[in-house]
Amino acid sequence: MAIQTTNKGPDWKINLVHRRIYWTAALVLIITGLMLLQIFNLQVAKHDHFTTLSKSNHIKILPVVPSRGLIFSSDGVLLADNRPSFTLDIVPERVADVDSVIDQLSRMITVTPDDIQRFRELKKRTRRFEGIPLRLNLDDEEVALISVNRHLLPGVDVVASLSRYYPLADSLAHTVGYVGMIDEEEFENLNKSNYSSTSYVGKSGIEKAYEDLLHGYVGYQQVEVNAQGRKIREIYREHPESSKNLYLTIDASMQITAVQALNGRRGAIVAIDPNTGAVLVSASSPGYNPNLFVDGIDRKIYADLLRSKDTPLLNRSLQGKYPPGSTIKPMLALGGLYHGRREAETETWCPGWYSLRGSSHRYRDWKKQGHGHIDMVNAISQSCDVYFYVLAKDMEIDLLHRTMTDFGFGKPTDIDIGGEVAGLVPSTQWKREALGQPWYPGETLITGIGQGATTVTPIQLVVATAVIANRGKLVRPYLLSEVRDSATGQQVIRASAHEGKQLISADPEDWDVIIHSMQEVVHGERGTARSSGAGTEYRFAGKTGTAQVIKVGQDEEYDEEEIPEEFRDHALFIAFAPVEAPEIALAVIVENGGSGSTTAAPLARELLDHYFRRQNRVEAG
Repeated sequence: MAIQTTNKGPDWKINLVHRRIYWTAALVLIITGLMLLQIFNLQVAKHDHFTTLSKSNHIKILPVVPSRGLIFSSDGVLLADNRPSFTLDIVPERVADVDSVIDQLSRMITVTPDDIQRFRELKKRTRRFEGIPLRLNLDDEEVALISVNRHLLPGVDVVASLSRYYPLADSLAHTVGYVGMIDEEEFENLNKSNYSSTSYVGKSGIEKAYEDLLHGYVGYQQVEVNAQGRKIREIYREHPESSKNLYLTIDASMQITAVQALNGRRGAIVAIDPNTGAVLVSASSPGYNPNLFVDGIDRKIYADLLRSKDTPLLNRSLQGKYPPGSTIKPMLALGGLYHGRREAETETWCPGWYSLRGSSHRYRDWKKQGHGHIDMVNAISQSCDVYFYVLAKDMEIDLLHRTMTDFGFGKPTDIDIGGEVAGLVPSTQWKREALGQPWYPGETLITGIGQGATTVTPIQLVVATAVIANRGKLVRPYLLSEVRDSATGQQVIRASAHEGKQLISADPEDWDVIIHSMQEVVHGERGTARSSGAGTEYRFAGKTGTAQVIKVGQDEEYDEEEIPEEFRDHALFIAFAPVEAPEIALAVIVENGGSGSTTAAPLARELLDHYFRRQNRVEAG
């Protein structure tokens, strides 16, 4: 069978070539058109966008953070400083594998799990082109080691910075406070643009209360960088708004004296100028080292602080709640005079105990054999409990409550660093609402000697003492005295004393009785703190207090030697001086210190002597 073939001729081949040429030309035109369109898009339509990207390859906008303001005492002692330090930063944008870089760095220097955890937390809220600190406070050897290996560590920088430092350490930790690393909750509540390149924020005390003044406001700089992202030169700088230096009312010399007097014992000493409310001393013991918190405290050290029975993190000056004991007797005596429930000359019979009518229970006096017939002046100077049992019964609980609140108890003093507790002044309404129970007459009696449900803070106690020194005027305590610009040193704010409020308008003769009674406590022949008042070159007024921690049974004797320390009585003392024109009022509390006259009063005398010695009004001992 023959196979037939078709001969298409030469025209067919020519047509095929032409068609291929046409299609190739069309394809070239299409590709060329697309290329021209893309070129137009890049060069014209998206010109600004890609120009910006191009510039960002060699020009960066970096924040300029102001140095944190310094804190000084009233006598010029530096309380919060900034010290040069070196930080190891990683810029995520310039690192291909962050975890690999951290592993590499860990083989060169010490990088703890806490460092890594902090880095990862900061990374979540930091922009990729910003440096994130991995290690803080590098030593010289670590800086040198990183520097010689820098070519192996793209995206890693050693950054010179300033680190917060507290020269007096635990002596003022509770008042000055400390700064620490910003946590996520704080970051959400901060001005993010102002804290974009700030790792620290005030956590407590003055550092927290005046954060805005101490931090200032961030500026920025426009810099040229090389291919590795390192700064070559600065093009433009917008200077930050400078932070402010703070000057406190605290007298550092007196503060140190108070801390040394407490000698690590649990307690507090607070002193103020009764005329203005300026806080001269705010000592809480034991303290803690705030420098441990700046870069993140070791977990074990922090756990030990939390577990310590001495509760060093507690600011006892503002947050310690104590039964006031006999220190409130002058206040209640003034209330008795003011409200007409007692005359100063009226005597009360004290056989060493007191019983309510119809009851066999005996409320005992500290003096077993009693004080005999005793008037108000002697009842205060000798701290007769029976006198104040009877006075409390005559005043009744709600009038006692009113008198105590007139002296500032039961509510915050509104000191400018906050964080204080209110304490408690009981009343019939309080017990009904809080406990759903009626008030009993026996509770009124123990309230009259500062026991029972009554609790006060040292700052409240010194403010109440100042009310007596001021003859009825209540002042608000404050710590910030002056604000100066950190760059120029010029005064920005001068804190003025808060105008005291006259709360108790008693007769001058009534105030004379109370103040004379308190003088007799320290200068009288039978005063409970006469040994602490002996030989002074100035006259002062005071009142001792001994507050029970545990209840002693009706037929039991209190034997301090047989009782564990944590259950022993608290020792208290209040005072102001000089009597004729008061300049200083103070309150001392020593937890489980025993007698106020033997433990707390000598500490007050030591501080008063120091105060007047500095003014050359007492000879050096």
